[in-house]
Amino acid sequence: MKLSPNTTPLEPADLLIRMHNLVGAAVDVTGRVYGENSRWACHGCGFTSGCDVLALHRGRANAHASQCRAAYHHLR
Repeated sequence: MKLSPNTTPLEPADLLIRMHNLVGAAVDVTGRVYGENSRWACHGCGFTSGCDVLALHRGRANAHASQCRAAYHHLR
């Protein structure tokens, strides 16, 4: 699979976890390890979560990445 800036965007300073969806687009979990200050965003379909604790986002982002087939969506 060829990686492009769309599937492997620059890593944000607060990146905690990066995984990839079924077509290689990045799904990033960002924020802080403690407290309700983390969120996740898919660079394929553009879905973003609200703020919550990291333990919840890790599983939800992984579940999304295992089902999402979107190739690219520009996140702002």
